[in-house]
Amino acid sequence: MPDKHLSSRFDADLNLILSKVFEMGGIVESQVVNALQALYHFDLDLVGRILVDERRLNAMEAEVDEECINIIARRQPAARDLRLLMSISKTVTNLERAGDEARKIAKRTRRIAEDGKVRTIDVAEVTLSGEMAITMLRRALDAFARLDTVAAAQVVRDDGTIDDQFRAFVRKLVSYMNEDPRTISIGLDYLFIAKAIERIGDHATNIAELVIYIVKGTDVRHIPLEQLEREARSE
Repeated sequence: MPDKHLSSRFDADLNLILSKVFEMGGIVESQVVNALQALYHFDLDLVGRILVDERRLNAMEAEVDEECINIIARRQPAARDLRLLMSISKTVTNLERAGDEARKIAKRTRRIAEDGKVRTIDVAEVTLSGEMAITMLRRALDAFARLDTVAAAQVVRDDGTIDDQFRAFVRKLVSYMNEDPRTISIGLDYLFIAKAIERIGDHATNIAELVIYIVKGTDVRHIPLEQLEREARSE
């Protein structure tokens, strides 16, 4: 959490907005967990719940953005406080988009279940990358809550593993489709699901990079991983 300020009203405003960010984070985490459970068990009740909750996330993103604008206008923060508010706005955007990806998984899962071809492709890589995406999102939010740059850097490093799993799954899908054209339709559904999981990992990574930006004042989005980790650990 941010340091205390001379203005208790500013602290109160920040604490209120941060509580909404973490509430939104909890909802998104549940969305992703439910989407993957729906996929693993073809639970269409969970699919329906995910689609309903998506509207709530959209409203929360708009509300937090509006409050950030109001605080900036009233308090005119500088340095780390301004970086924090800018990063909060970007964080809720990433959370809302992660929720969008959960919705995409849910909708593709419903389509697969309705087509009745649920067990024709081995999805081990999807399962593994899904569990990793949940862990990354949880750890990114924890790093944000504690402004822990070292933990944030580890989230960024882990994104490479999800990318590797996605590429391995794409290669497997191509093999399936070449051997049996009847798998093309369901293969494309699973491809979209795998891509959605990979994007959830990207959004968790974006949040982690924002933690480093808040604390260090350095934009680390487009620098090599080794340089990012040095920046995260620097005093």
